[in-house]
Amino acid sequence: MPAEWEATDAILMAWPDATTDWEHVLEGAQECVARIVHAVAQFAQVVLLTAEPLKTDEVLREIGCDMGQVHLVEQEVGDTWCRDYGPITIEERAGYHVLLDCGFNGWGLKFSSAVDNVATRQLAAKGVFGQTPLRTIPLILEGGSIESDGEGTILSTAQCLYEANRNPHLHASQLQTALKDLLGAQRLIVLEHGHLQGDDTDAHIDTLARLCPNQTICYVQCDDPNDDHFPALEMMETELKQLKTIKGSSYRLVPLPWPAPIYADDGHRLPATYANYLVVNGLVLIPTYDDPADDKALKALSMAYPDHHIFGVNCRVLLEQHGSLHCMTMQLPQGTLSPRLGEFHPKEGA
Repeated sequence: MPAEWEATDAILMAWPDATTDWEHVLEGAQECVARIVHAVAQFAQVVLLTAEPLKTDEVLREIGCDMGQVHLVEQEVGDTWCRDYGPITIEERAGYHVLLDCGFNGWGLKFSSAVDNVATRQLAAKGVFGQTPLRTIPLILEGGSIESDGEGTILSTAQCLYEANRNPHLHASQLQTALKDLLGAQRLIVLEHGHLQGDDTDAHIDTLARLCPNQTICYVQCDDPNDDHFPALEMMETELKQLKTIKGSSYRLVPLPWPAPIYADDGHRLPATYANYLVVNGLVLIPTYDDPADDKALKALSMAYPDHHIFGVNCRVLLEQHGSLHCMTMQLPQGTLSPRLGEFHPKEGA
């Protein structure tokens, strides 16, 4: 499984509309997604699922998006968290990619998933992936639950991986073997600790700790002993300090700052995290939250990705649906898209 910082053809995203869960904050959600598309399109193509292509095209043009880089695919949108139902790419041999269409069941049967679970197959049927084969896999696996360094290591969390409603027919050891075989990994590291309040994913790894180039791991560090998260995240930090690379050396650890608590209108805490960033073709796109820690997060990630452009996008509104920037995106590595992708554009009367 390639690392996220390897060459990318495009980023897959979905447009929030009034039929989705974003209805109560729709204007803000669309503005945020448009800003993400605008930033990504300067470094890669964007494949954007939308049920309203003409309206979407208008909004994106208004903020100055390079629409030659943005390909609108007219399709019903369920959830907008493409990370968890978009295709997971593996490289079976040099230059030969396979797209894995894994099962998605609404994060362990928490939410409806019928529309999302067929999205990747619909894209393939429309020719978006060209000649890249799509393989449907009878395994529940969300993209946000796994991290790859492209060198044989996969990082995940026990809370999500072994959650009872994902793959109840498999014991932990069977699931570990299946994942390593599926992703071409030499080893699977499963963290036992770490979680965020308000998170519906059961502790996706992309909310907590991220594999980075040069044997580095960025991770969420809580520095407030009075915060409810402190004990679990301190234990996660201890786990990370004990990890070794495939070659037996310790990882270089880069802590990410802890934003002040953010709450929904009904009083429950929202899962703000700087670990939910996207890497694409030399860009690190970081969620910010109108918090004093935002600048510290950008500086921390510049240490982990010293040769990358570092850019922040205000993603406060995305927390309203318990996710953030990385959850909204799925990378499609170089060589996975159809050369005819430019034919996707909004048509009058569509």
